[in-house]
Formats: sequence, C-alpha cells, structure tokens
Amino acid sequence: MAETNSEVHFSIIQHFGVLATESTGWTKELNLVSWNDRDAKYDIRSWAPDKKKMGRGITLTGVECNALRTLLNTRFPQPPRTSQENIPPAVNS
Repeated sequence: MAETNSEVHFSIIQHFGVLATESTGWTKELNLVSWNDRDAKYDIRSWAPDKKKMGRGITLTGVECNALRTLLNTRFPQPPRTSQENIPPAVNS
C-alpha cells in the first residue's frame, strides 16, 4: 500500500500487528514502512482506519529494534500468563 500524505510518501511493506485499538477506530500498529522511497524501517504509530492519516510515531532500524527487544526481554523475562494480563505501569515506587 503506497500513499501520499502532505507531501510525505509512504508504503507499508509488512504489517506485523495491532498493539491497541481506539474507540475512534484508529489503531496503534507495528509495521515495516518505507518513508519517501527510503529503506524500510520498523514503525510504531497510530493509523486511521483507511491508512490515509497517521499520528506521530517512532521508526527503528533493525539494530534499534533488536536493542528494544533486548531491553523488553530484560524488563519482562516471563511471557504473560494470559493474553489479557497487563504489564505493570512504569512507575517507580
């Protein structure tokens, strides 16, 4: 899917999954996205249902994505017992 949004050209190369869905229908997703015909990067951001509008997000190279995975695996070494189990809030007590 290639689209143009306010002079920004993007193409979703691969959709990995939805992290959250808002009541408005917008979804926070992990995708592999090429921005302005550059090399694709891992991308986390909110998307409108039609994928023509998007919110602010973050792009990660493969190296950065592996570093994030390492950090998350260190912070949360055990997988959730159920799909509904929440990760505790990131609050220092």
